Amino acid sequence: MPQHPPDFDYESTVEACARGDADALQALYLRESRWLLGVAQRIVRDRDTAHDVLQDAFVQIWQRASTYERALGSARGWVYTVVRHKALDHARRAQREMPAGDMLEALQEQHGLHAQGAWAPAMAAQAEGDALSRCLEALEPQRRACIVDAFVEGLTHEQIAVRQATPLGTVKSWIRRGLLSLRDCLS
Repeated sequence: MPQHPPDFDYESTVEACARGDADALQALYLRESRWLLGVAQRIVRDRDTAHDVLQDAFVQIWQRASTYERALGSARGWVYTVVRHKALDHARRAQREMPAGDMLEALQEQHGLHAQGAWAPAMAAQAEGDALSRCLEALEPQRRACIVDAFVEGLTHEQIAVRQATPLGTVKSWIRRGLLSLRDCLS
């Protein structure tokens, strides 16, 4: 999440949304939509789809603002979580909805293959994914979380430091050492 001056009260704004204050929702949108769109786009990999995800997320923020509780975390973090989950849900749904024949065609086009050899790259990709999962699981939980936050969720080192409540230098070190461990594990 980008840094902003502390003059915007996210908690009060989300609570105002819960009371039906449309101006509060608009203020939140104007304040964060540019960065939230980037979060969604990194996940769904398409700008138009990211706009749809952002719209759906703000509808959910409006409808579920009453579920936000200050004691459980920042309102800003809650908003970013809603957007990330909407984007991840959309990406999963889009992946599941691709018929097997279309998936085979997509793999063939992507790798320039004909039907006979289409499964070889898919199986190799699956094996690589399995190896990466195994290597990630072998990392210390904090390093693994930092790497996932950086490379899956697209967070900056500063954002990860805030999320982990850890000094920035430590987070950078964990990510660097984690990547070196992954490289060694995968080679």
